[in-house]
Amino acid sequence: MPTNLQIHLDNRPAGEATADNFKLVTSQTPALADGQVLVRHHYLSLDPYMRGRMNDTKSYTAPQALHEVMGGGTVGEVIESRSDKFAVGDKVVGMGGWQQYSVVDAAAPGALTKLDTSRIPLSAYLGAVGMPGVTAWYGLLKIIEPKAGETMVVSAATGAVGSAFAALSKSRGCRTVGIAGGPDKCRYAVDELVFDACIDYKLHPNAASLSRALKEACPNGIDGYFENVGGMVLDAVLSRMNAFGRIAVCGMIAGYDGAPLPMSNPALILLNRLKVQGFIVSEHMEVWPEALQELGTLVATGKLRPRESIAQGLETAPEAFLGLLKGKNFGKQLVKLC
Repeated sequence: MPTNLQIHLDNRPAGEATADNFKLVTSQTPALADGQVLVRHHYLSLDPYMRGRMNDTKSYTAPQALHEVMGGGTVGEVIESRSDKFAVGDKVVGMGGWQQYSVVDAAAPGALTKLDTSRIPLSAYLGAVGMPGVTAWYGLLKIIEPKAGETMVVSAATGAVGSAFAALSKSRGCRTVGIAGGPDKCRYAVDELVFDACIDYKLHPNAASLSRALKEACPNGIDGYFENVGGMVLDAVLSRMNAFGRIAVCGMIAGYDGAPLPMSNPALILLNRLKVQGFIVSEHMEVWPEALQELGTLVATGKLRPRESIAQGLETAPEAFLGLLKGKNFGKQLVKLC
C-alpha cells in the first residue's frame, strides 16, 4: 500500500488562520478490508466553510478534530478495490480530505459516487457540477424563487458558487449583477460569465459608496440576493432591496475569523418585508440529482464556463486556502494532487 501525505489541523486559530495551524504528515495507507476501495485523489477542493470548522464553536456541524486529516471534497480514481460496487479505474467523488489517498467503505451511503468524465471535466465535479453549483441552485431556486425580469445580485461573484448562480439566473430571464474584488474579476464576470454588470467592492470604502454603485447597476432595485460575504456588502445590498425581496444566506466570509458582523440597519428587513433565510446545502440532498442534471448540462454545452485556480501539490494547500479566504483565488480553488 502506498505512503500517504496528509495535512492535519495541528492547532486552532486565534483570530486569523495561519499556515502554522496546519501540519504535513506522512502515514502508511492501511491494507484494504472486504468492501473497501483505495482512491488516489486527483484534486482537492478548498472552500470557505472549512475556516468555520477550524474553530471549536457551536455550528451546524462538528468542528474539525485536531491532529486528524482536514476534511474536504476530492475527486480521483479507484486504484484498488475489494468491492463489487467499484472497479479499478472508476472516477469518483467523495470527501477524501486533505490527503493523497483514502480508504473508503464502498457500501457507506454517499461515501463515493461514480463520475462520467466523457463530457464534463473531472475537476468540475468539485465546482460547478458539485457542492458549490448545487449551493447556487438551491439558494436561487428554493429560497429566492426568481421571476423573469427581476434583478438578482450575488457577492463573491466570480467564485464557484457565484459563477453557477450567474448561469442559472440568466437562464431564467433575470438581470444578474455581481459583486467581486478587482477589475480583472469584474471584467471576467461580464465578458465570460454573462453578468449584466459587476461592481468592484474594492473601489468603495464604505456601505454608502457601494450602495450608490448598486443603485446604478440595479436601477429597478434588487429582488433577490445571494449572500456569501456579509459585513459592509450586506449593509449596502439591504439598502437597495425591493419590498418583498428574498435573501439566501450561504456564507459570511467577512466574519470567519470570529469577529462579530453587526448590521447597520436591520430595520430594513421589516420595512421591506424581506425574506432572509440561511441554508446548508448538505441538508437538502433530495434536490441534488435535479440540480446536478441542470448544472451538468450547462457545463457540457458550454453555457457555464467556470474558471479554476489550481495549486500544485498537497503541501501548497494551506497557503492556497488562506489565499482563498482573502479573495486571492480566481474562480474555484483546487489543489492538484497528481
